[in-house]
Amino acid sequence: MDRIVVVGGGLAGGRTVVELREQGFSGAITLVGAEEHRPYDRPPLSKAVLSGRTDDTTLPFDLDGVELLLGRHATGLRPGVLETDGGPIEFDGLVLATGAAPVRLPGSADQRVLRTIDDARALRETLRPGARLVVVGAGWIGAEVATHAAAHEVAVTVVEAGASPLLALGPVVGGHTVPWYSAAGIDLRLGAAVAQIRSDGVELAGGEFLPADAVVVGVGVRPDVSWLESSGLALDRGVVVDEWMSAVPGAGGAGGYRPGSVVGAGDCTAWWSRRYERRMRVEHWECAQESPRVAVATLLRTLAGGQPSSESPDDIYNPVPYFWSQQFGRMIQFAGLPGPDSTLVLRGDPTAVAPPGAKKAPGWSAGWFAPDGRLVALATVARPLDMVAGRRMLLADAAPDVARFSDPGIALKELAPQPA
Repeated sequence: MDRIVVVGGGLAGGRTVVELREQGFSGAITLVGAEEHRPYDRPPLSKAVLSGRTDDTTLPFDLDGVELLLGRHATGLRPGVLETDGGPIEFDGLVLATGAAPVRLPGSADQRVLRTIDDARALRETLRPGARLVVVGAGWIGAEVATHAAAHEVAVTVVEAGASPLLALGPVVGGHTVPWYSAAGIDLRLGAAVAQIRSDGVELAGGEFLPADAVVVGVGVRPDVSWLESSGLALDRGVVVDEWMSAVPGAGGAGGYRPGSVVGAGDCTAWWSRRYERRMRVEHWECAQESPRVAVATLLRTLAGGQPSSESPDDIYNPVPYFWSQQFGRMIQFAGLPGPDSTLVLRGDPTAVAPPGAKKAPGWSAGWFAPDGRLVALATVARPLDMVAGRRMLLADAAPDVARFSDPGIALKELAPQPA
């Protein structure tokens, strides 16, 4: 009987187990997870867990009949054998789903990150009214942590080395979020580099010291693949996989591995995108949720004696990247991939304030257009219906009329291709 080992106990690992059963695999499954917890959802960590609304985000995956090796760390890999700190594990097929680990800055080991449910529970205990918090990084996680802390009467300072928050969205869109910080009572320091993290605060490159009872570092993550360095698999900012999520592509295999016998899923993978004709790594929920379906299909074709590759569109991982964030009372969504030659077009007024009697300011969106007129990326702020229509446009390579796109009074669904 074939045995498939899944390395990684997060969303991607859990989804892989579900896909294996749904796609008809009846052999043995072993799930190896570095944390002691069963697979759980991470987006609520900076929201519901920090706020105390929940203490448990365990995902409702059916893991009956699955060998769970939790609290077990992968340490190495060779053909047919996964090395762990609890001994070797043999496999016929392997799924790499180890995710990513937060980047830490030089200095004190007391600096906090927010990646695990244990991180969130521990941080919640320190965010009491009157406490002083310094958040390093005004990206997605930094903004969400700052939002929660300020709402709970914590004195918050956010330090960002760039010229604006949310640099992933560019300086114009990110710049429109600056007033959100002051409105929340947060001291936002832009263009401020960190010299070191101390146990009692943060020392900036210019010599200024920011005292703090807690320091949260949110400056990005790195794929958790260092344990694969001597495996013979290709690594390039993640496990290199093709559009079928195979880490061993081609007819001849590599490093002694059978073609298609090792696949990847989620944040740890650097996958080839046919849509964008480049290698990509997207560290967001959608990738961990959706890529296991393709990885499992590839692996099962291999174990059945077939070719790992297939030209069916359903067997290729070729998404439009998408992610979201909730911060400062606003839902932000982003999809697509702007190019260096893209033109930014705003839809609505980002500076608008809430009219008398209204609880919130009107939402707005921003679209990036390629020189040939195609919409290639979209950001929405409190306009969820724009994103629904916008994602259809992005998938269809649509080229909506720019003047009509910029008019927030025209529903984007009127410009989007309609389903057949």
